[in-house]
Amino acid sequence: MSRVGNKPIEIPKGVEVKIEGSRISVKGPQGSLERVVPPEIAVSQRDDKIYVERASDDRTHRSLHGLTRTLIANMVEGVSKGFSKTLEITGVGYRAVKKGDHLEVQVGHSHPVIVPKQSGVEIEVPIPTKIVVKGADKELVGEIAARIRKFRKPEPYKGKGIRYEGEYVRRKVGKTGK
Repeated sequence: MSRVGNKPIEIPKGVEVKIEGSRISVKGPQGSLERVVPPEIAVSQRDDKIYVERASDDRTHRSLHGLTRTLIANMVEGVSKGFSKTLEITGVGYRAVKKGDHLEVQVGHSHPVIVPKQSGVEIEVPIPTKIVVKGADKELVGEIAARIRKFRKPEPYKGKGIRYEGEYVRRKVGKTGK
């Protein structure tokens, strides 16, 4: 029995949910999202709550049950509140600048790395060493943040690179000089 899958999803005020067969559309103040759920999973809406039910106790149905419920809950939360990931840049000369629609990151390469604008995601640079990725789709926000972090992952000797806010980088001891 899936504890996560059986929990109903509350629909906040201002959010509109439309269920058409296996397609779910969620509209809210932050935007609109759509997703197609597997046909083995039944999604229904009653009294400002969304219920997710599975066809049988088969192993695949059990695993899809909790996953589908979580994906729908993330859609509802995304269109009502939105999601954000904050990245910190550490290192001498490392910085980020917002130029027009795209983001320009300088992290020790011979040229600045350019991140083009992605629809559904907003990138802000409050200070040159901090990048904030915001959007309604949790999956897309996490993917864009991971792509930006990949340009220069934090290294363990000096700690230079791009890291998530609050991420702990285990430091190593370097060579001992004589």
